[in-house]
This record gives sequence, C-alpha cells and structure tokens, in this order.
Amino acid sequence: MRRILYAIPSLLAITVIIFAVLRVIPGDILTAFYGQDDVTRLTETQRQAIMEALGLADPLYVQYFRWLWDVLTLEFGRSFFRTFTVAEVIAHRGPITLEIAIGATLISWLIGFPAGIISGLKRNSVGDYLSRFFTILFLAVPGFWVGMMMVLGLVLAFGYKSPIAIVQIWEDPWQNLQIIWGPAFVLGISSAAYIARMTRSSLLEIMGQEYIRTARAKGLAERVTLLRHAVRNAILPVLTISGILLSFLLGGSVAIEQVFGVKGMGEILVRAISERDVVTIQNLVLLYGVVFTVMNIIVDLMYAWLDPRIRYS
Repeated sequence: MRRILYAIPSLLAITVIIFAVLRVIPGDILTAFYGQDDVTRLTETQRQAIMEALGLADPLYVQYFRWLWDVLTLEFGRSFFRTFTVAEVIAHRGPITLEIAIGATLISWLIGFPAGIISGLKRNSVGDYLSRFFTILFLAVPGFWVGMMMVLGLVLAFGYKSPIAIVQIWEDPWQNLQIIWGPAFVLGISSAAYIARMTRSSLLEIMGQEYIRTARAKGLAERVTLLRHAVRNAILPVLTISGILLSFLLGGSVAIEQVFGVKGMGEILVRAISERDVVTIQNLVLLYGVVFTVMNIIVDLMYAWLDPRIRYS
C-alpha cells in the first residue's frame, strides 16, 4: 500500500511535465490543421473562435485540470482531427501494441535467459563466446534496422505486405498472430541481449558466493545447487530489467510498428505528433507513464515473493 501511495505523486508529476512540454514546444496547431497557406487567410477573430472551440483559449490551469478530470473519468477527450475519442483509440489499438510487447518479452526470456545461464555456467567456453558475441551484436544494432532488413527479406522472398486493417486476437487468432509476430520477434531478440547479459553477470556473481560453496560442501547435487540456489537468486536482477524492458517495449514499439506497417498505438502517436494533436499526444504519453509506474510496482512485489527476506522497509 505504501508503494502504491508513493506512485500517486509520481503520476501527478508526469502529468505536469507532459502538459508543460506540449505547451512550450514550437509549432502552431492551426498551421497543422489548415496548412501553411490557408492559415494565413484566417482573421484574428476566426483564429480566436477556433482556439476556443478546441479548448485552447482557456487559461493553462483550466486546461490542465480539465484534462486531469477527463483522465480520472476515463474519458481522455477527443482528437482534434478525428471523430473518435482517445479512449476509443486506446481500446481499438492498445491490444495490438500490448500483444507485441508481451510477445517480445516472452521471446526475450526464451532466448536470453537460457543463453545467459549457459554463458555463466560455461565461462570462457565456445558457447560463452558465441553468446557474448551475439549479445554485443544485438545490443549495438538498432532494432528498427533489424526490422527493416527483416521486412526487406520477407518482401523479396515471400512477397510480404503490410497489414491493411487491425484484427484483434478474439476476432481471428491466426490473422492476429500474422500481424504481431514480426514486430514481437524483432523487439524480442533485441531485448534478449539485455536479458542474456544480465543473467550471465548475475549468475557469475552468485556462483562465487559462500552459500553456493556451502551447498556443494554439504553434498547437494549440482542440479539442485544450481536451480534452487544459484538460478533462483540470479533471477532477481533479471526480473527488474524485464519489467523495465516491458515498459520500454510498449513505448519503443513506435518505430517497429512503423517499419512493419502495424496500426498500433505507435502509429497513431506518430501521426498525432506530426499533426500536433495535443489531446491525443498527452493521453498516449501519459498511458506509457502509467504502464511504466505500474510495472515498477509489480516488479517490487515479485521481488518480495521470490525472496521473502526483501521487504519495503
């Protein structure tokens, strides 16, 4: 409960920062709406009327508290350029982005965790050298570049086409999987490099601890020593970075969604930024902030579950 209560001022601070940044960055909403040529033909009265209709002529504190009330009531307001509300955007496109992030996290664990364990247990072996080589390679190569190369290969080999419409998993699971597997795989192998690196470092540190030597001296089987004592304790820092990675994957899928042509939250956020759609931008960015905060709380709780010695105090 204390951890959740501490998250409230953090979220309020996030709303203030988002609101302030969007009001000081350069650009004109009317120019984005009408275009550079047409906006110059508007009279001052027309400009003022449009700004009042959009709710941007009110004092800043009024705009802020109105937005805060919309967030608390889960209304989120309405896009400047479209007929649908931001809540409808989140409900329609959010599941796709969430599926990509969860799929990427699962792939990162399936690849990165075993690779890190093998690398840590077989230090300076051929497997360790190969694991470290690919880990450094995927840490250095940007995910969007891997995505572009993958799309190019799929286009040349199989005539790949970007998905035209959004298909939810409850509508057609197979079609939905065809949409999300590419972005999830690219993000997953990039994240697997972090998981493998952290797993190896954590395992090497724990294997040198006294309780591991004690367990071996007591005659415990090597498998029991590794699984019950070494791997279980090595998983704690990996869990931390996994929670952070999942949060970043939700926000970091913006570029990958653009590469694969997936119509998720990233695609609508990029479009809103180019159009300076303030209402859409501030709500989507706030959503990412909420997810990041919630994931940190969940990781803290899982810490205490995995290691009962850990308490908030």
